Amino acid sequence: MITPGSRYVALGSSFAAGPGIKPIVDKAAGRSGRNYPRLVAEALGLELTDVTYSGATTANILRERQDEAPPQIDAVSPDTALVTITAGGNDLEYIGTFIRGSLMNTLAKPATLLGRRVANRIRARVSYLKDPAEYAAVAASLTEIVNAVRERAPRSRVVLVDYLPVVGPGTRARLDVPLNEEQLPSIVMMADGLAGAFATAAEATGADLVEASAAGLSHAVGSAEPWTSGFRFGPGRAAPYHPTAAGMSAVADLIIAKLG
Repeated sequence: MITPGSRYVALGSSFAAGPGIKPIVDKAAGRSGRNYPRLVAEALGLELTDVTYSGATTANILRERQDEAPPQIDAVSPDTALVTITAGGNDLEYIGTFIRGSLMNTLAKPATLLGRRVANRIRARVSYLKDPAEYAAVAASLTEIVNAVRERAPRSRVVLVDYLPVVGPGTRARLDVPLNEEQLPSIVMMADGLAGAFATAAEATGADLVEASAAGLSHAVGSAEPWTSGFRFGPGRAAPYHPTAAGMSAVADLIIAKLG
């Protein structure tokens, strides 16, 4: 049981950090003061150590520095009672692919030489299809993270929190997102593969699993109440194709419900 005052460590990438959601408490990490770790900690009265970092891969959690930040796993200590993990998307370049594809299609629209040149450069970096081995590798890395947490904090409760969906059944190609009818299903396949990796790791380790990927389908881009942002930039907006403040609140509620 997680009691008030217990130590909580949050590990993960931007879908946990909350870039673009005010207030930003760590600019380099893109870490919001209203991300789901902060909301969970406030609701349950926990002592939070939030080392989530935008752009983090599973390697940045396990063994590699990111900018000046040490591997995130270093924050876990024997007295840690709760650990949440949201990572793996950057291993697959999931959101990066979505953003580059959207940018490519947006730049390709104007009949300008500059637009075509930039779009052609981006096109060479966009690969919508992933090999099944890549999803298996993410599952293996998530499993390794859970096991590493348990080595450092044997009595901790470990919760895998997968990614809120950006694309749902009602998301329209070309209208809600600047991808065409062939590209959009590939993004859905990547999201499904990532969710499958979390499920595999949870089954292998016995860790709790919060399926934000399923809970958020009716709140994807193009819905009446989206929990993730579209392809729009500007001050005060969440990063493109990332959780909004409402999405972070929803994920926090899912975690609190899972903890019982």
